[in-house]
Amino acid sequence: MQEFHNRLILGLYQILFELISVNLKFKNYNSTMKKIFVLFFVFSTTIYAQKQNFTLEDIWTKSTFSTQRLEAFHSMKNGDFYTILNHNQNGTTLDKLDYATLKKVETIVSSSDLEGIKYFEDYSFDQKENKIIIGIDLEKIYRRSQIGTYFIYDLTTKKLTKIADYAIQEPTFSPDGKKVAFGYNNNLFVKNLENGTTTQITTDGEKNKIINGICDWVYEEEFAFVRAFQWNGDSDKIAYIRFDETEVPQFSMGVTGNNLYPSQQTFKYPKAGEKNSEVSLHIYHLNKNSNNKVELGNLQQYYIPRLQWTKENNTLAVTTLNRLQNNLNLLFVDGNTLQSKLILNETDPAYVNVNDNLTFLKDNSFIWTSEKSGFNHIYHYSSNGKLKNQITQGPWEVTKYYGYDTKNHRIFYQSTEEGSINRSVYAIKLNGKGKTKLSKNIGTNSAAFSNSMNYFINTYSSSNTPPVYTLVNAKTGKEIQEIKNNLALAERISSFNFSKKEFSTLKTKNGTFNMWMLKPHNFDPNKTYPLFMYQYSGPGSQSVKNGWNNSRDYWHQYMAQKGYIVVCVDGRGTGFKGRDFKKVTYKELGKYEIEDQIEAAKELGKRSYIDANRIGIWGWSFGGYMSSLAITKGAGVFKTAIAVAPVTSWRFYDSVYTERYMQTPQENASGYDDNSPINFAHLLQGDYLLIHGTGDDNVHVQNTNRMVNALVDANKQFELFIYPDRAHGIRKGKNTRLHLFQKMTNFIDDTLGNSTKETIQIKN
Repeated sequence: MQEFHNRLILGLYQILFELISVNLKFKNYNSTMKKIFVLFFVFSTTIYAQKQNFTLEDIWTKSTFSTQRLEAFHSMKNGDFYTILNHNQNGTTLDKLDYATLKKVETIVSSSDLEGIKYFEDYSFDQKENKIIIGIDLEKIYRRSQIGTYFIYDLTTKKLTKIADYAIQEPTFSPDGKKVAFGYNNNLFVKNLENGTTTQITTDGEKNKIINGICDWVYEEEFAFVRAFQWNGDSDKIAYIRFDETEVPQFSMGVTGNNLYPSQQTFKYPKAGEKNSEVSLHIYHLNKNSNNKVELGNLQQYYIPRLQWTKENNTLAVTTLNRLQNNLNLLFVDGNTLQSKLILNETDPAYVNVNDNLTFLKDNSFIWTSEKSGFNHIYHYSSNGKLKNQITQGPWEVTKYYGYDTKNHRIFYQSTEEGSINRSVYAIKLNGKGKTKLSKNIGTNSAAFSNSMNYFINTYSSSNTPPVYTLVNAKTGKEIQEIKNNLALAERISSFNFSKKEFSTLKTKNGTFNMWMLKPHNFDPNKTYPLFMYQYSGPGSQSVKNGWNNSRDYWHQYMAQKGYIVVCVDGRGTGFKGRDFKKVTYKELGKYEIEDQIEAAKELGKRSYIDANRIGIWGWSFGGYMSSLAITKGAGVFKTAIAVAPVTSWRFYDSVYTERYMQTPQENASGYDDNSPINFAHLLQGDYLLIHGTGDDNVHVQNTNRMVNALVDANKQFELFIYPDRAHGIRKGKNTRLHLFQKMTNFIDDTLGNSTKETIQIKN
């Protein structure tokens, strides 16, 4: 029906255009034209007024608003080509496509060519792209890690070889393509592809004690990498990190499962102030079959969050951090002599961020990003660590570094130069000159470059425009071809009662902050509405951004449809507005953030169309921590709060994340305790819903249980819902997300009231 209406309106537009053209031609502006305009306006308004409401099932089970996306693709090293993994009922194909034409060039390998393999899930090439590692039966371990069965497929000989008869981790080609290194049972192995032999290069690996070359839980979670080993350019050395987690306290989680008796999952988890893994750096020489520890001497620091070989094949670049993470060293280690030297030192009164932007040029000079100017920018250093040039500068942030074009000496990056809620793509010369904007539209633009840096695929979206994928000439920024859009989704959404996301700033006594607001589609400024606030608020995060909807955005639209005004405010501590705005919360996580949410609620409550007596707030993880503070420290301002998987004391969270922002509990006890909702449970007023998954290995259900105990001790009534065995995202199970958001919707309806229950009141 809606498609018919749309076609009818389009036809009316065409008729109207022709009538206008005729009347302009003969300059005949008569009453007939006026009548046509009135008739068109009334008819089109009537049609478009017939929009329908959507349901939670539309969001969570029917995929009504599913977004068309590009399949995950990888740029090839040889030529302007990329590869896509395609799955269908007949199996899996790995296809090669041309950037210039976007057309398929060939199928590199099909599972029909691989004996005994119906489907494969993962792949990686060697440097010459003559061999492929293929992964099947992959099982997730933690957020980024997985284990699986892997094969080598030789594209020249068409031979398929199993790497090992057991499930392994992180198989990685040597640069010469003749060997593969991998992890198994906390040890490292190398398989020689020429003679088929496998060499075990470490022997002391043991679960919950020693890990070689694969990150422990906290490194994986907070330093965001899994593979802690690297081949050098000559393929004769492997540098790796050894984790001794023997003294790290062990955490256990009950697993309800489906058996008669529950079981336990145990793993090493260092909470704030507790012992971390003792890490050491090692280099294995394949030709000598020797394994050597690198003694860093007085350059030794607490963490080793990054390592990579430079353009000099025997020079290893190692990033180290002190425990407080406010002193970072970049070291060069000689792979033969094992001698190390300090190349760059960076400090900050709060903390220094670790990233993956380190890029070495042919002369071993390097590109680096830093916040030392007050905003995140790109720098060029010589091979001995002397600053050559600050490449980008200004009161805005570089948000992504895409890479360096060696042929044209250009750097590609994403930034907030068009406003902190927007992202645009730029190119700039290594000398900081010749900056060119390559993206066209205001909103969120991100780029995926070909290996040659000749082309990139731009992904654009805004709050009003679902993702559009376009092939772009990287030299000029000219759009070559649209690859995929979501016009069908936009049309589908136009038939429902969606509200426009209104961006603005909100001024409070604490500052001026970015904000978005959703009003009910039938908003009447003469009425009052309950206010429902959402936030995350974690350090460096951003919830107010000009991009397309995620699933929570659709739920916020659903709540607006039901008669709530929904608002999100990014207060102090959030990102992309400079170092000082972000790091003001150092040692006081929660203090300034909740002050800003409380003041935002007060300011919004002054507006004539918002009922200051019916303000609710919700959040997940850090956001759940914030909503817990809101209903306790913000008692009297917030009538209701929902906390999903919340931290309730930073004493319970992991060492790397927490100490980065808080120091240790031993050094900063008041910072921890003065901002823990557990210690303010007695202040609770209003309605409070706690939700947690018992299988959460990140924010443990211990947080919620301790909050429950504090509330019971204070004789405070509240609601609690537990999802057995669900992890931090609470996704496992067919209807889990539908159930979760229905529960939250019901809670808000019962505590704040909505328009369907005729709770909206006219103000005097």
